[in-house]
Amino acid sequence: MPNGTARALGLLALVCAFAPAAQAADHEVKMLNLGAKGAMVFEPDYIVAAPGDTVTFVPTQPGHNAESIKGMWPDGVEPFKSGFNHPYTLKIEKEGVYGIKCTPHYGMGMVALVVAGKPDNLEAARTVKHPGKAQPSFTALLDEAAKAK
Repeated sequence: MPNGTARALGLLALVCAFAPAAQAADHEVKMLNLGAKGAMVFEPDYIVAAPGDTVTFVPTQPGHNAESIKGMWPDGVEPFKSGFNHPYTLKIEKEGVYGIKCTPHYGMGMVALVVAGKPDNLEAARTVKHPGKAQPSFTALLDEAAKAK
């Protein structure tokens, strides 16, 4: 094989090896006291992602955190709870829906939904009961995920 061909094949192999990493995206979600949808919100509250992507929750204003919601999480993915007033980056490991809450503002409806690939756990996520304004917020977010399915 001529030297040029070997180099071209080597370069192609290198590009292919790093292609998935280059395609991964980081989605930024702000934690706000007041946003476009009202008080105590994640903005955006509906995130379409893919396995390999990350979602970074940024405490733009103090008093917030991000935490996974039991029953609204793909099987086999480790739940999390971030510290207050600290950014947290969630790596999307599997397809499915990921329900997120701000612990102190959960009942006020401060929730978010990450949808990655095929949302296989969508119906299971619908059975989870939420306090106060979180219930109608999640109903709307899960309906949006169902339409995109």
